Amino acid sequence: MTPQPEERQQSGTAPADRGHGPDATCVLVLNSGSSSVKYQLIDMADGSRPAAGIVERIGEDASSLRHVPQDGEPRETVRRFADHGEALSAVAAELAADGLGLDSPRLAAVGHRVVHGGQRFTEPTVVDDEVLAEVERLVPLAPLHNPANLTGIRTARELNPELPQVAVFDTAFHTTIPEYAARYAIDVETADAHRVRRYGFHGTSHAYVSRRTAQLLGRDPADVNVIVLHLGNGASASAVAGGRCVETSMGLTPLEGLVMGTRSGDLDPAVVLHLHRVAGMDMDAVDDLLNKRSGLVGLCGDNDMREIRRRIDAGEDDGRGGADARRAQLAFDVYVHRLRKYLGAYVAVLGRVDAVAFTAGVGENSAEVRAAAVAGLEVLGLEICPERNAARSREARLVSPEYARTAVAVVPTDEELEIAAQAYRLVTG
Repeated sequence: MTPQPEERQQSGTAPADRGHGPDATCVLVLNSGSSSVKYQLIDMADGSRPAAGIVERIGEDASSLRHVPQDGEPRETVRRFADHGEALSAVAAELAADGLGLDSPRLAAVGHRVVHGGQRFTEPTVVDDEVLAEVERLVPLAPLHNPANLTGIRTARELNPELPQVAVFDTAFHTTIPEYAARYAIDVETADAHRVRRYGFHGTSHAYVSRRTAQLLGRDPADVNVIVLHLGNGASASAVAGGRCVETSMGLTPLEGLVMGTRSGDLDPAVVLHLHRVAGMDMDAVDDLLNKRSGLVGLCGDNDMREIRRRIDAGEDDGRGGADARRAQLAFDVYVHRLRKYLGAYVAVLGRVDAVAFTAGVGENSAEVRAAAVAGLEVLGLEICPERNAARSREARLVSPEYARTAVAVVPTDEELEIAAQAYRLVTG
């Protein structure tokens, strides 16, 4: 059964100028970054992926497009793609070569990942000029992401003006957070004037994983409380009560919260002032430090958890008297300590927790992180079965023992399917 978006995200009106016949079951999902475009074509009739690919290093001489059809050999093009327009035109040509171009009657919509929707966009939205203008207005809140997302939408509209373009916002799932949880304790007038509040990110992942976890338990999402731990290079936690997010770790920007690959996560705000006054660092230098040279990479020089674990396991045999292993162990311990703090806090926020779900690259693949995060929390009903936890699988699964009061799950995320499902539901009614 194809997963469906939550009821709160299904409202909206499809464009009246495009009919949707029984063959229009595909959604092209676009994730436009500053120098890349990732895409997947998903058939909502059966969940299959007729095609997928990525364009990298847009604007550089060594640009490349890798296109992977479902039933054929991957095709790679290495040439300069000057801008997103050229890149998306090349993607459209590759899809057309497979008989699934942007004018295909099988294509129902293009679903775009848009990082920031502010407080206005609480659900998937069919893009028109007014929507584009509002997303543009939100650029100061996501200066690295929204401009690239906008470029992808505008280019796709130009390639086929009749095809519905649907924006699915990373922040939308978190708009149900209560006002007392979304507010920072600063002057209200200043906060409102500059739209300073907790927005949260990774929303499509948290929506998908929380619902998939309820399915894994054989229960209605409306009856299940889940803590979702999205642990990739970027990392975030959310507390989901009955399908609605009530708290999340990322805030005004993706910098707040858990320790990440290159981001610091939580820190005393006065650190910024201290570095400015004492170290003479300007705001750009501090921004670069906290977003690109902190987190795991700042602590030990690596942002890959697999490499960190390898260094820990190497121990005293690293040729440096164990210094390399000690730095890696410190990074691991800081990472897990922050994770456990949020896990305990969200148990308190929810009151009753039915499941904790680990997802994304680290959450899905690091048995050591999962075990360390839950160790000693039996008082909260959390336990992990070592054998289940160590077993490798690409499927959603429970890694807690049968008798555990609170389920611990590993649920591979599928943000592309979530975007496609929301877009398809919206345009087909």
